[in-house]
Amino acid sequence: MGCLFSRKSKEKDRERKKKKEKVPDAEEEPKQYSWDQREKIDVKDYMLVQVKDQTVGRLPSKVAGEQFVIQECENCNIYIFDHSATITIDDCTNCRIFLGPIKGSVFFRNCTDCKCVVACQQFRTRDCKKMDIFLCCATQPIIESSTGMKFGCFQYYYPELGYQFKDAGLSIFNNNWSNIHDFTPVADENNWTLLPEDALPQDFVPLPDLEEFKSVRISTELNRSIVPVTRGHRQKNSEELCLVVFFAGVYTTANARKLIDEMAAKDFALVQTKEISMRPDDANRVFKEKAADFIPLLQQGPVVALEFNGDGAVEACQNIVSTVFSASKVFVSESKSSASQDVDNFYNYADMQMGM
Repeated sequence: MGCLFSRKSKEKDRERKKKKEKVPDAEEEPKQYSWDQREKIDVKDYMLVQVKDQTVGRLPSKVAGEQFVIQECENCNIYIFDHSATITIDDCTNCRIFLGPIKGSVFFRNCTDCKCVVACQQFRTRDCKKMDIFLCCATQPIIESSTGMKFGCFQYYYPELGYQFKDAGLSIFNNNWSNIHDFTPVADENNWTLLPEDALPQDFVPLPDLEEFKSVRISTELNRSIVPVTRGHRQKNSEELCLVVFFAGVYTTANARKLIDEMAAKDFALVQTKEISMRPDDANRVFKEKAADFIPLLQQGPVVALEFNGDGAVEACQNIVSTVFSASKVFVSESKSSASQDVDNFYNYADMQMGM
């Protein structure tokens, strides 16, 4: 009996030894790692160079957050219907360009007579002439050694665009399109102006008629724009302002857009919007004696603020909020006399936080 156990024990030892000393079979498949399985990127798929007299671009999901380069294109319609990391546009002439949300910067250099619709984190131009830009920019746009620049508010929609804004880390409410900084101003000259308020993007960058792009269901109607269309730094129609602040929740964006639509239907102007995180101390500075009501809500996430303009704006906002949003806590300016200070308190704080 002892010998039997001894033999079995020796056999197990030999098997274990064989496993340790096993040499891989010559025909065995090499190991596959996750980084080996990634699709190889062809940089040519992310470049448009020396294209002339054509309609070209990329459909949704074809750029998918990569960098993109546009160079030396002439008399082209260019559409990038996707989000990207950064985009540089160099030496382009007489082009119409749409650029979907850009996580980082877009940089135009040595471009002339171009018309663009652009959404980005940072916007810069250098040595450019005669450009019309419908812009959504999270930070202050900068022009340098550029002349004849005209700016309007981004106004565009297609079904994938909202998701692309999120993928690029951009808020539809943070848009400084009219707050231009001219890095190289010239005395007694203005290198930039604002486009007319009734200017429409499709009159500058036509909707694509190429069969390849017909699957992108585009609208440039004001009330469908993914980014709320604001007056920005244009002259106000009234001295009366109103600040409305929505606090984070499932329906924050939908509620803000609902109020914008309701106020637009009553002919009140949306001046500016902002989405930003706040701390309890910030609430005390902005909301004053009402701060205690809102401080517990700040932990839920960023707030969305809207500034409206027009005679009777405060009363109109109060009425809509009390009837449509009665189940939510919303800050609304109390009176015409306090509203201007409310707006200054909030946006001065927001600009300071965002480094504006």
